[in-house]
Amino acid sequence: MSPPLVVVGLSHHTAPVDVRERLALPETSQTELLQAMAQAPAEALLVSTCNRVELYVVGPGVDLHDRTRTALASATGHDLAPYLYAHHGEAAVLHLFRVAASLDSMVLGEPQILGQVKDAFEQAQKLGAARGELARICSAAFGSAKRVRTETDLGRAATSMASAAVEMARHIFDGLEGKTVLLVGAGEMAELAGRHLVSAGASKVLVANRTFERAEALAATLNGQAVPFDRMEESLVLADVVVCSTASPTPVITRDKVAAVLKRRKHRPLFLVDLAVPRDVDPEVHKLDGVYAYDVDDIQRVIDENQAARAAAAAKAEVVVAEEVARYIRQRAVREQVPVLAQLRARAEQIRRAELERALANLPVPLTPDQAKVVEAMTAAIVNKMLHQPTAKLRAVQSGETELAEAVAELFGLDGSTRKAGEG
Repeated sequence: MSPPLVVVGLSHHTAPVDVRERLALPETSQTELLQAMAQAPAEALLVSTCNRVELYVVGPGVDLHDRTRTALASATGHDLAPYLYAHHGEAAVLHLFRVAASLDSMVLGEPQILGQVKDAFEQAQKLGAARGELARICSAAFGSAKRVRTETDLGRAATSMASAAVEMARHIFDGLEGKTVLLVGAGEMAELAGRHLVSAGASKVLVANRTFERAEALAATLNGQAVPFDRMEESLVLADVVVCSTASPTPVITRDKVAAVLKRRKHRPLFLVDLAVPRDVDPEVHKLDGVYAYDVDDIQRVIDENQAARAAAAAKAEVVVAEEVARYIRQRAVREQVPVLAQLRARAEQIRRAELERALANLPVPLTPDQAKVVEAMTAAIVNKMLHQPTAKLRAVQSGETELAEAVAELFGLDGSTRKAGEG
């Protein structure tokens, strides 16, 4: 039987953000951990994100769980005991499938986690740490996540400030293809909103920030352009969508500032979304013709509506994941039964030939070639008839009978290797 999957880790379910921040592993530590596990020998996958650090391992030994826990603690350099969870066997498989499908995420259905798990898998493959059964498990998990994306609405309803803002903008403009985006602020929220907008089809991204160097850094990650913060009016003329997320105590976009550029915009609609608290956009701005302005309370209402929709979609997604886990378990069972079947037939053939040769050697008069063929066919037929029912049962193995191979191996004395003819 293939060794079971073990996962040891922590996530936003068990560890607060200050703990998760301390445990985020740098790339060099991740590489060292995977290489060490691969030499154990074992297969290993490390998923390290802002919301989880999990080590998945397939390998021999009854102490695999303890070795996995020790390896993770050593890599982080912290006592993780108060925050860790662990899953073993089919429970670990189910956990990986749920993680990949974003059913274990802080925001149900968020798309980033699948990409992060795939990146982690590619890194493990490059290091030779994911090659056999773990690679098959990951492939099945990715296929399951794809089914969740295509067959349910999980992930289609925005449940973060940034994604909800993009959803609203897409609705206002009936699509964002060819639109210009202005990000006012260059923090994490601005980056997330920018990525969502680019993914939605925005063709040009402008970034304005009081510290120009930070604007340049964010613009570079989005293939955009940094613009001077003190020349906001020029950027407002060009922009279709403006996302504000600064830490300013007072509005950075005032009614007068927007009113001054409307004529130059030639009546093109302007969408303003204010993700800042205190607000970056003067509440009076929304009274201007052709201007659509929304603050965090407006966006939260969209999120609340969408959360309910995602909860219903999540229930359907759980069914899909359960089906895919069962499919993987069945396929693994078949893979494990086939070698036992081959061993069983090889063992029977060895015994048949050894006994046949012994019997022929003890005959007082050698058989003619035709007689030898008859005896050969008879002994082969006996073996085939004896093994017909075990063969049919092993080939038709279903989920829930994964212990059948072990029983057959023990019953017939199979140990994974062929024995010498005539032995036993």
